[in-house]
This record gives sequence, C-alpha cells and structure tokens, in this order.
Amino acid sequence: MSPLLSWNLRERSSFIYRILHLLDCSLVCGVLWLLVYLYKVPWNFYYTYLEILVFVICFISFHSFQMYRSWRGWKYFREFLVILKAWSTVVGCLLFYFFIFKISEAYSRVVFMIWSVSMPVLIFLLHLVVRKTLRYYRSQGKNIRHAVIVGAGDLGFRMAREVESIPWAGIEIVGFFDDKIDSSGQGMILNRPLLGRIDEVRDFLKNNDIDYVYIALPMRAERKIFKILQECRDLGARIFLVPDLYIYGLHHAEIQSLGEMLVLNFNPDTSWKRSFDVIFSSLVLFFGFPLFLVVAALIKIDSRGPLFYRHRRITSAGREFECLKFRTMVVDADEQLETILAKHPEMEEEWVQSYKLKNDPRVTRIGRFLRRTSLDELPQFFNVLKGEMSVVGARPIVGKELEEFYKGNGEQSAGRYVSMKPGITGPWQVMKRSDTDDYKERVELDDWYVLNFSLRNDIKIIFQTIRCMFTGKGAY
Repeated sequence: MSPLLSWNLRERSSFIYRILHLLDCSLVCGVLWLLVYLYKVPWNFYYTYLEILVFVICFISFHSFQMYRSWRGWKYFREFLVILKAWSTVVGCLLFYFFIFKISEAYSRVVFMIWSVSMPVLIFLLHLVVRKTLRYYRSQGKNIRHAVIVGAGDLGFRMAREVESIPWAGIEIVGFFDDKIDSSGQGMILNRPLLGRIDEVRDFLKNNDIDYVYIALPMRAERKIFKILQECRDLGARIFLVPDLYIYGLHHAEIQSLGEMLVLNFNPDTSWKRSFDVIFSSLVLFFGFPLFLVVAALIKIDSRGPLFYRHRRITSAGREFECLKFRTMVVDADEQLETILAKHPEMEEEWVQSYKLKNDPRVTRIGRFLRRTSLDELPQFFNVLKGEMSVVGARPIVGKELEEFYKGNGEQSAGRYVSMKPGITGPWQVMKRSDTDDYKERVELDDWYVLNFSLRNDIKIIFQTIRCMFTGKGAY
C-alpha cells in the first residue's frame, strides 16, 4: 500500500469521527428543540442560552470521555457505557447550572426528562449506523488498518486467529516478527510471512506504513518488550501488549491500580450478577409462593419425612454450604444407597461415573415429577438470596467431585470453578442435563461458563431452562 493511500485512509477516518462529534452535539440540540416544539412550550431566550450551553458542554464532555476513539473490535455495549457516562456528565452539569442560577422554573420538566432519558439511546443509534457503515466498507477491503505481530508462538497464533475472526474490524495482519526463524530468514505462519527478528521491528516500521503493533511475547521476555516500547513508540504505529493471561487460566483478568502500583485482578467482575440474582430470586419467590405451598403439600401427602433435603456443596473460594432442595427421596435414602450399590454392580458403576442413578428406587412418586420438571430445585432461590449460589452458574458439586474430576482435569478447572458461585441452572443443565455419560464433558461445560459468562448468556440460559422444565429432557 502506498504511503499516500495509507495517509488518506487515516485522515478520512479521523475526519469521519470529527464530523460525528459535531453531529452528536447537533443531534442533542436538535432533539431539545423538537421536544419544545412538540410540547408547544413557548420558546424564549432561556432556551436559546440552553442550546448554546448544551452544545459546548456536550462538545467537551464527549471528547473528554473519548467517545470518538477507534472502536475496531470492541463490543457495542462498551461504547454505549461510554456514551452513558459522557451524557450523565452533561445532565449533571445542567442540573448544577439550574441550581446555581435558580432558573429551573424557566424550563419544562417534562421536556427535560424525556430529553435526558432518550438522548443516550439516540446518540448510540447514530453511532451504530456509522459503525455498521464503516464495517460494510471494511468488509469490502476499504479503510483497512495494517498490523504486525511480534511473537510467533501460541499467543501470537491466538492473536492472529482472533483478528481473522472479526473481519469487520478492518485489521489486516501483514506478518510476524520472531527470533525463532530458519537460516534463510523466511517462512510462513498462518499464511502470513515471517518478516524478521524482533530487533528488526524498528527498521520495518520506518520503511512501511503500519498502524498497529501487537506484542505477543511471554511475560518472561520483559527485556524485549521494554526495548520495543523504548524504540518504536515514536514511529507512528500504535503499540499494544497482548498479556499472556491464558497461562493463568482466566479470561476475565483486568488491570487495576493500588496506590501507585498496577495489579492484575483475576477475580471475575460479578457485581452486576449479584444484583441480578437478588432481583430475580425475589420475584420468583414472591410470585411462586402458591406453587411452593402446592409442592410442599404433595410431598407431605406422598411420603413421611422433612420437606427439604440439605446437602453440602462447594461455593466460591472452595467453601461449603448447605444446598436446599425439595425432598424427592425416601427418608433413609443414604442408608439404602449402600445396600443398592452392593446388590447391583451395574448401578455402582453408574454411580461412580456420574453420582446419579437413572432408575433410582429411592425416589418417591412425587419426587420423580419434581425432578423431571426441575421443581425440586426451587428452594435453592433461598441459597441465592443468602449469597451462596447464583441463578445461573456452574453445577453445584460436592468436595469429592472437585478433588477427583476438576483437579484431575488440571488445576485450572478447579481454580475456575471456585472463582464463582454455582448456579441453580447453567450450560450443563440446559445442554446435556443428565444425558451425558462423560463427566469430563460436564467439567468442560462448567469451564466454558466461567470463561464466557455474561448477562446475555445468563438470560439465554434461563429461557432454555424454562423450555427444559416443560420437556423434561435429560432429567431424572
């Protein structure tokens, strides 16, 4: 690519974001004027001053919160959060202005409320249109950014594959740099050339138009990383360090500050998850109270014994808690198990493999119905309110399972499991339930959840759980 074409692409992209900046500020002022007109509020000099003030505050706030950075490869909700923060600052400044000058009576409260609530959504929709348009042009091979990856190991491969999986980001990998090259100094990695040794990066950047440099070296190569940062930051390319967090087994790590020190936080951010758990569980317990009474009555009528069954399970940090369920077995179920397994070797083999029996003679009549519909797990919403479980998460397991299967699958699986609370439902319950005979597959599904949990996935799993409750697939 010629230097002139590369320069034009960069300038055109910057020009688009400058125009978008002005459009955002104009949109805010335009919507305010439209609402005043629609609600037939008399226009006066107060609104004229407000329009000018709003434009200036928006221009400064939107720029300060970096709303017009490059969002290539970023998820939409990240951009929306930045828009929401910037707009909240604007509204806060306006409220302070109203309070200081005692002029809130000059403005329509209805117009201000509707305007305040609707603007972040409208701004995001405008940005969405621009991003979709840019994505389309990038998919056509236009507005492309060129990048090199320093490090041709597993981390470099992973980075290259990730970039290839998001073509809409418009990033093209030109090649790799690595010290492990053959004697001829040439080679191909993932259909990309090996451009040279790591100490040759600076000369390459001087002679070629490269937008991004991704350093994908292991953390033990700190001297090489520091040298690249020291020598290449003034050559026009943006430099990114790809942390080798995969060696620690967690994808949710983030950089935080502690005083003047930077620390890596390997604990998943579950603050939103706790709020969701409390709200969702409270609604289920409130609206499901009549169903609780019906199930309790059926259990008491069907067999003697307590209403609930308590079993010790593992929660976050490896602590144990008493997991609640509606009782689905006879009272002396634990004592009967030893006798059943002794008499039936095939059942013993099944129990050792999955800690469950498909045709368990200890299950009561109403218990079979409760298990098939998963209604036996309703009391676990009390565990959620106590903070011992989540609505969605990995399967609640006993300590023996953690030792034998999760640690047996590698310390990473055990570490991932105890980093979060177990869930009433989860990927195993909706994808496989009790149909799988391979316990390793259950561990892998729990691993998948811990590495990929999100509000969107949780809601999706909840809807799938409701469907499974009606079909009874895989439950016993």
